[in-house]
Amino acid sequence: MILLCAPHDLAEGQSRGFKAAGLNLFAVRRQGRVYAYRNSCPHREIPLGYDAEQYLDASGRLLQCGHHGALFLIETGECIQGPCLGDVLEALPCREDDQGIWLDESGQG
Repeated sequence: MILLCAPHDLAEGQSRGFKAAGLNLFAVRRQGRVYAYRNSCPHREIPLGYDAEQYLDASGRLLQCGHHGALFLIETGECIQGPCLGDVLEALPCREDDQGIWLDESGQG
């Protein structure tokens, strides 16, 4: 397990980028749950955001690629609008406890 951050460092409705275990990834908290994804848009395999802290659209309800505007569901990573419609972001296994938000590198393929 790799510590990404303390639980309070990822507030409700926030997203944040990380580099850990040779991965460029981001995490987002929605309705109390943390979701982690590889920071790579399936359209062109480039990072989603220009800003390492901003992966959400203006509503805060969807993930958005800052390069071409594709929108993804936070809970599943599925693209619901844009050039990669139907594709999904690569989910990364993570867990949270009182000490932190952890990337489970044993789940990597």
